[in-house]
Amino acid sequence: MSIGKEYLKVVRERFLDMKNIAERAMEQLSEEELFYCFNEESNSIAIIVKHMSGNMISRWTDFFISDGEKPNRNRDAEFINDLKSREELLACWEKGWETFLNTLNEMHENDLLKTVTIRNEPHSVIQAIERQMYHYSYHVGQIVYIAKQIKSKHWKTLTIPRRK
Repeated sequence: MSIGKEYLKVVRERFLDMKNIAERAMEQLSEEELFYCFNEESNSIAIIVKHMSGNMISRWTDFFISDGEKPNRNRDAEFINDLKSREELLACWEKGWETFLNTLNEMHENDLLKTVTIRNEPHSVIQAIERQMYHYSYHVGQIVYIAKQIKSKHWKTLTIPRRK
């Protein structure tokens, strides 16, 4: 196997792991808890989901032929909670991930050194993938942290339990 094929295999697995961890955290919460905000400056899980989805759709639609920051994206609106239910939240989540994963799954190793543009800045495809790995893992960590704080002693660990 070539380095490029191995890299694509590994990042696909990591992104799917990341998606799964967030979903397992969200499954532990009630609908009300998905929309909970600690304070006015905090984001609820619903807002984080909406932002991640907006980012995924903007970045990964027409990935090779247009800037990753689409002119029709309203990033500020992603931080306004207008999702109304768990079903709407999960539909938003899936739309973003589907857009992203479809593009990632269509990539080949000869695409990795191509140049794409994000916010008018050139990036290799590898740089663009790693940029999103950082961004999405940051927000998935927030989702898990918020969920764990809400569930407190009722939290079901997503990885190896303490002292095991």
